[in-house]
Amino acid sequence: RLTGQRQEINNLMQRKNAVEEENACLKNEFSTLNQKFKDKSQELKDTEECAQKKEEQNRLVIKNLEEENKGLNTCCADLLSDLEKLRKQEAQWKMEKSGNDAIIKNLKTDLAEAREQIEELRSICGNLSSQVAVRQEELFQKDCVVIKAK
Repeated sequence: RLTGQRQEINNLMQRKNAVEEENACLKNEFSTLNQKFKDKSQELKDTEECAQKKEEQNRLVIKNLEEENKGLNTCCADLLSDLEKLRKQEAQWKMEKSGNDAIIKNLKTDLAEAREQIEELRSICGNLSSQVAVRQEELFQKDCVVIKAK
């Protein structure tokens, strides 16, 4: 019976050793898995922080772009307003130019007519000058006759 008990104790000791070895292996595996879990948790935390930073940067970029867009929209509205004013001014200038062109055309016509009248008057003046010269010559001849007669 003692031999049976020793055999049982040996079997139990072997089982105990096997269980302790398995326990040690499981502890190592648990330790390894726990470290991997910690590493993955830290990685997840770092990734979440990075994502939050990126999200905040994106919000700032979006805010800046919205402000820039607002400014550009205001600038665009001002430019459209200026363009409308310039178009109205252009239409007014075209009307004024059309009126001025008509005035210039009339003035050119008047100038051409005035030049013709000047040429006619020069011709008349030339004729009158010739007549005056003839009359003066006649007067001179008559004066000579009167002087001789005296």
